[in-house]
Amino acid sequence: MTVYTVHEPPPRKNEDMADPDRFVFVRDGFYFWAFLLGPLWMLWRGLWLVLLLYVVATTAVQAALWSLGMSATVKFTVGALISLLVGFEAASLQRWTISRRRWNNVGVVVAPDLESAEHRFFNSWVAGRPSAPQVTPMPPPSMRIPPSAPEVIGLFPEPQSRR
Repeated sequence: MTVYTVHEPPPRKNEDMADPDRFVFVRDGFYFWAFLLGPLWMLWRGLWLVLLLYVVATTAVQAALWSLGMSATVKFTVGALISLLVGFEAASLQRWTISRRRWNNVGVVVAPDLESAEHRFFNSWVAGRPSAPQVTPMPPPSMRIPPSAPEVIGLFPEPQSRR
C-alpha cells in the first residue's frame, strides 16, 4: 500500500472553499524520474526554488571536489549519491514547495494507487468524517470516578502495608 498526503490550495477570490479538482495528492516513496533526471523532473513539477537550490548546491560540491583534486570517479560517485538523495526526498521537496505556496495539508490516505486514494479521501471528506481521530480530554484527577470493585483483577494483590 502506498501513502499519499493530500494538499488543499487556498481558495480563489470568488470561492469560499477550494475546488476539489485542484487538490494535490503527493505519493510518499522513491521517485525514479527524480533520481534519473533530477533537474528536468523539478522543472516538470514546477519546483523552481528547489531547482535553483539544487543547481547551486551541486555546482558548489563539484567545484569543491575539483579544487581538492579529486578523481573523476569520486566526482561521479558524489553526483550519483546526490541524485539518489533527490530520488528519495522528492516527495518531501514537493511538500515543501506546496507548503511555501500556503496550501493546507488536509489528510493522509493509504491506498494501492492514486485513483483509490482519491476515492477514499473524497468519500470521507464528503461524509464529513475528520481525517484524524477525535481525542476526548480526560477529566482532572479530582473528578475521576474510582473503580466500583475494591478488588484488583489480575496478578496484582490488594495493596497492603509491609511490616
